[in-house]
Amino acid sequence: MNAIGRVKIENPTVLAPMAGVTDLAFRLLAKEMGCGLVVSEMVSAKGLLYENCRTKDLIRIDQRERPTAVQLFGSVPAELAEAARRVAASGADIIDFNMGCPTHKIVRNGEGSALLRFPALAETILREMVNAVDVPVTVKIRAGWDEDSINAVEIAQRAEQAGVSAIAVHGRTREQFYSGNADWGIIRRVKQAVTIPVIGNGDVRTVQDAERLLAETGCDGVMVGRAACGNVWIFRQIAGYLRTGALPPPPSFAERAKTLLRHLDMLTELKGEHIAIREMRRHAVCYVKGFPKSAELRTRFNQSMKRDDFQQILDDYGKGELACQPF
Repeated sequence: MNAIGRVKIENPTVLAPMAGVTDLAFRLLAKEMGCGLVVSEMVSAKGLLYENCRTKDLIRIDQRERPTAVQLFGSVPAELAEAARRVAASGADIIDFNMGCPTHKIVRNGEGSALLRFPALAETILREMVNAVDVPVTVKIRAGWDEDSINAVEIAQRAEQAGVSAIAVHGRTREQFYSGNADWGIIRRVKQAVTIPVIGNGDVRTVQDAERLLAETGCDGVMVGRAACGNVWIFRQIAGYLRTGALPPPPSFAERAKTLLRHLDMLTELKGEHIAIREMRRHAVCYVKGFPKSAELRTRFNQSMKRDDFQQILDDYGKGELACQPF
């Protein structure tokens, strides 16, 4: 995948949109690690039209993260067309539409994965979004609503007819949420059914998973979600492996610690120290997942109240002096 529409993509790795995760700080780190395309947290079309302050923050773009896609969700065609115009005016390179979110609070409003049950409405929404803007419009979908209604191929064909420039397919149904295994077979069938780029998503946890997904489905790109949490190096590793065939070494603890603290500093600059510390606790746990004594690290991180606390934890661990003591 060299491009989506007229937007050039350096390599076929894509950061999946994740609520509460893929803010500007996370996207910048992913981009520094070689991610081909980063995608924002999902943005409510209604919130954007009502000029909600938090919604405006979600569409903030930094030149260093380009190309950037901003993901919208909603269910009213006219609202989404206007929201797309506003996002394009804000500088987004690509506008993505969410038809994959499985959470109840989104689905109960007829948004996210709920639209998989209404293909005609989904097509109308996408066509109006495409007609409203000059930048490429993409869509992220799931295999279907449940095992009895697998319709990703139909949705993808309708999306292509509406003028969409690329489609990302998560190989699970809405009913599955994130449980069980992703069905890569449906990704392959979508790829065979359309001519636009198809990005595969689901169960890509390692470099080898990414290579296998591309080989088994013929898809054009690999979207990485939860596996990137605390592990932004995965983009560098995948891109390097696909280019050279050599498996890059994992980051050392020192590199993880340095990036963790930098992530915290970026969040602090973006959101203020109080919010940054609270949000960084859950990120920090991901950075050290799988390390010896990670449970003790998690306890200490969850007690942290300031940057120095994070620094002390990492210093103690590096010296082999970790102990679960309250600050």
